[in-house]
Amino acid sequence: MTNTMDALVKSECGKGLTLVKKPIPEPGPGEVLIKIHKTAICGTDVHIYNWDPWAQLHIKPPMTIGHEYVGEVAGLGVGVKGLEVGQRVSGEGHITCHRCRNCHTGNIQWCKDTIGVGVDRDGAFAEYVCIPATNVIEIDERIPEDIVSFFDAFGNATHTALMFPLVGEDVLITGAGPIGIIAAGICKFSGARRVIITDVNEYRLELARRIGADAAVNVAKDDLETVMREQGLCEGFDVGLEMSGSREAFAQMLGVMRNGGMISLLGLANKPIEVDMNEVICKGLTLRGIYGRKMDNWHQMSYMVQGGLDLSPVITHRFHYTEFEKGFEAMISGNSGKVILDWKG
Repeated sequence: MTNTMDALVKSECGKGLTLVKKPIPEPGPGEVLIKIHKTAICGTDVHIYNWDPWAQLHIKPPMTIGHEYVGEVAGLGVGVKGLEVGQRVSGEGHITCHRCRNCHTGNIQWCKDTIGVGVDRDGAFAEYVCIPATNVIEIDERIPEDIVSFFDAFGNATHTALMFPLVGEDVLITGAGPIGIIAAGICKFSGARRVIITDVNEYRLELARRIGADAAVNVAKDDLETVMREQGLCEGFDVGLEMSGSREAFAQMLGVMRNGGMISLLGLANKPIEVDMNEVICKGLTLRGIYGRKMDNWHQMSYMVQGGLDLSPVITHRFHYTEFEKGFEAMISGNSGKVILDWKG
């Protein structure tokens, strides 16, 4: 192979990305070189593309971005065992220290020294990416590559949805972005009685219906409590998944949870959110912040897909990587689910 590759790079401060030629990285000791087949555009990538305040704070150009992908092992660094060239893989996007208390107890999602692929070091929007072997995830060849390309986001949804028991429970999801939509499918697959999702984007609410949500409520024009009665909810929701980062959505969620309800919080807000602590305390609510994935979520994802969970409705656009601007336009418009970029030629 040649010694250069195509890569999508945040080359300078400002909106957009640049398609450039870069040297193919060489795997060092304990590292694996992965040839990228497909990638998916994440909300984080959109923040970087738009060069919003979060990106300005966290990204240091030039940087190859991207962290949702599927590919094959193309090279092994010294000391890597248990992997073979040609093997299908993806990768955990959070590189952790392996030394802190959380890493030692298996809670790598809480490592205080996390390095993000495509954020703090070069990422996967390129023909090749290099990551530590400990972050490489082997993927069954029978799982469609389009689905594997967004396993990173699927993992966020899995971590959030499976934090609390779901069998026979009524679930409210606030925020019908791609991760919220995926979470709706997970909840139904995992035995929830009713899954209701809220948003103001009709396009994405329809995707949520297609993936199995019992009701998708546009809160700009429909009354959530009326829908709850129509769906047979008597005391409120048992489980809440907050995916929006919206103050109004979170306040509404607190108001419709039953006493003793449990809430997983994944959505990041643009500014601090006021919380009615009296409602949290008097209802005896459990709130759990969610970040990243547990490593076991990777196994759960594969097993759910193999067991029949169909995530194909969430995929709405596919482009060759040279048409990346069309992919970002689709994401920015809000009229999209997951957007896939093909890197195979």
